[in-house]
Amino acid sequence: MPIDLIEFPADDVDRARRFWSGLLSVDLESRTAAEGDGWQTHGEGPALGVHERGRGPGDSFSLPYFEVDDLPRALERVTALGGVVIHPGERWVICKDSEGSPFGLAGRT
Repeated sequence: MPIDLIEFPADDVDRARRFWSGLLSVDLESRTAAEGDGWQTHGEGPALGVHERGRGPGDSFSLPYFEVDDLPRALERVTALGGVVIHPGERWVICKDSEGSPFGLAGRT
């Protein structure tokens, strides 16, 4: 299950964009409507994303998003293994593992 995206919430998105762009020498571009709010890298390999911190389940911590072939089947496995789905969606889902650590799943497009 390859990593698709690592997302960082930010109180000051301009500062966060400068930090990650400067540290990793990457361009954080505005997201498309299908990608949601914020900025992210586009190109080869896993994407790096930054968005404004909010109150939602994916807004408190950095989150790795793992790409899966069959999102509904992966969600069944999450719950069968003792995890929980905390923010459902059609393309992106936020879950917690059996120990309460948050992570995301991304369905292949």
